[in-house]
Amino acid sequence: MNDRVRGFPAFPPQRAGARFASSWWGRAWIKAMEDTSLDHNLLRKGRAHARTGTLGPITVSPGRLAATAGELSTVVHVEQLSDAEWDRFLDQVAAKAGHIAALLDGDMPHELVEAAEEAAIALLPAVGDLEPSCDCPDWGHPCQHAAALCYQASWLLDDDPFVLLLLRGRDSQDLLGELQARHPATAEPAPGTPVDEAYAHGVPPLPAPPSGLPEHTPLLVEPAPGVPPDALRVLAADAALRARDLLSGAQPAALTEFQDQIRLTATHHLADGPDVRAWRYGGAPGLDVQQRAWNPPKQDLARARTAWAAENLPEVTATRNQWTVGGLQLRYGRDGLWYPFVDRSGEWWPAAPPERDPVTAMSEAQNAAPSV
Repeated sequence: MNDRVRGFPAFPPQRAGARFASSWWGRAWIKAMEDTSLDHNLLRKGRAHARTGTLGPITVSPGRLAATAGELSTVVHVEQLSDAEWDRFLDQVAAKAGHIAALLDGDMPHELVEAAEEAAIALLPAVGDLEPSCDCPDWGHPCQHAAALCYQASWLLDDDPFVLLLLRGRDSQDLLGELQARHPATAEPAPGTPVDEAYAHGVPPLPAPPSGLPEHTPLLVEPAPGVPPDALRVLAADAALRARDLLSGAQPAALTEFQDQIRLTATHHLADGPDVRAWRYGGAPGLDVQQRAWNPPKQDLARARTAWAAENLPEVTATRNQWTVGGLQLRYGRDGLWYPFVDRSGEWWPAAPPERDPVTAMSEAQNAAPSV
């Protein structure tokens, strides 16, 4: 198998409103493409193509992402790293054993990308790093077909960060071989049974479960004045969840007392309310949108209005970062996402997770309105 050319089957049609890029590096990929575009109507069409399964199989090779859209051929070119840049990048990976383990586990650590940037290596694409081309007559940059290819590529990147490294010029075998060359000891075969011999034995039956053990081991807390055992059990479970989020970068390391109270309430379903819903849908950025209005950059709002006008949607009442249409409202966050809200007895409640496109966010608000 040629690891320098990887093929992926066509994505089947997705549900309406299916999200792109759940990983932070996948979102960075989409941002690089969207920030280059001057036509949000084409981006909207690209999202529709990506979700409806219009594209054929995707081929990934160094510097090139390609697919077909009917009889059209669509390609997105990505600048490859030079040999000198790869040497510096591999030095950063080899400097910490956890980096290569994270990549193999399907993760792209923030600190690895930051270390690469310190070594003057732009691992993640920025504005202008993606160069689309297509057989269609569309003059957009990207056109709707190239945009669809980029959106679908974000799903590939979510599953395997080595796809990004291949686009930058090196396949997984190249990388692992060069890392082993930097640490010859790691190239020695580990003692044990060869893989082909182990698989020849088949799958043995699972051992019987041990007897005399409870189904789970709860945290045992002795009652004491002012120390409710149930509350301590919740706090212990929450500490474990918080540690996981900190390690994964899912939430900021520093939270205010108020933010942490809302996070704790939302995580363990201790109560409900607009602030709690805001955290569940958007974390700290979602809570910030719920709590405070702000004045977004004019160019961000201009792009959003272009997308809105292309759909012939009703005129909005705009106040700072808030757009209101009847009993529905969109709020633009500092993270570049639109948060949908619905009017619930005179109070605005977050209705769904945020979207980069205000048209999609409004659709989510309309779908959620009857149940919120």
